[in-house]
Amino acid sequence: MLTVGIDIGGTSIRAGVVNPTGRVVDLATTPTPRTEAELDAAVVRVVRELGERHPVSAVGLAVAGFISEDRRLVRFSPHLPWQGAAVGDRLSVALGTPVVLEHDVNAAALAEYRFGSARDRGVVAMVAVGTGIGAALLVDGRLYRGAHGVAPELGHLSLVPGGRPCPCGKTGCWERYCSGTALVDTVVELATDRSWPGSGLAAELAAGRELTGEGVAEAAVAGDPLGAAGLDEFAGWLGRGLALVSDVLDPELIVLGGGVAASSELYLASAVDHYTRAATGTGHRPLASVGVSALGGRGGIVGAAELARDDLVGRESTLRAAPTR
Repeated sequence: MLTVGIDIGGTSIRAGVVNPTGRVVDLATTPTPRTEAELDAAVVRVVRELGERHPVSAVGLAVAGFISEDRRLVRFSPHLPWQGAAVGDRLSVALGTPVVLEHDVNAAALAEYRFGSARDRGVVAMVAVGTGIGAALLVDGRLYRGAHGVAPELGHLSLVPGGRPCPCGKTGCWERYCSGTALVDTVVELATDRSWPGSGLAAELAAGRELTGEGVAEAAVAGDPLGAAGLDEFAGWLGRGLALVSDVLDPELIVLGGGVAASSELYLASAVDHYTRAATGTGHRPLASVGVSALGGRGGIVGAAELARDDLVGRESTLRAAPTR
């Protein structure tokens, strides 16, 4: 049984055919359109492209946004034109196959539980650090979505009262201090507060050039003092946030994912040190271990395909159990 998982980001749509062992056997990509109708059409197009090469049974979509409890409706997505959109039903009709939706980090967390670094663990929190912070919670392999399908929104925990403004409308959110974009903001603030002789990053800022999180990380590796200071602050905020996650959810494992996780060797040890010192009751309770995603950027694709497979198996079981007349 082959299913398609689709990770729909703000810039690109990545679709993969996934087999029951979690292996991605084929991929197709296309840019993310800016209108609702064009986005629907782009998803249909990549699924049909893959369907020409493989017998596809069902489709799962991993979406960065709020998904309804029945996983049929995109309530809100900050980077996509789907707002209050019945995406599941529309695409199912267009493709002639079952389509299910899921929050992108929920999908990645399920993939890590079944095939990756969280395999067979009991209570697992996933924190995906990229442009912002997304999160998921698994309890004995089951996703916890909350009463209305939006939990756990950890990236918007307020760590700094009256802190940096966030696009969500609040201030001081965790992701405004611990993300790829936040790392750049931190470096800009540090460069404003004092001089950094010998820093290439400081020279770039003085010349009016824009920085990226990846550029800051690369500079830190090369020994740039401003980049190193920025990463040090990033690690501190990550550790403080993980302490809150541990205090509230008490997981046995926290998995770090997202684009920033690819550079975890630069900050993870320091972040874990901050985490163990900030968590309530350190030394008197077990603390969650912290690991890094094993599936990387394919986690959302694999997880969405798995959810589509689960949904399809459930439909078939219901049909077999239905009484005949």
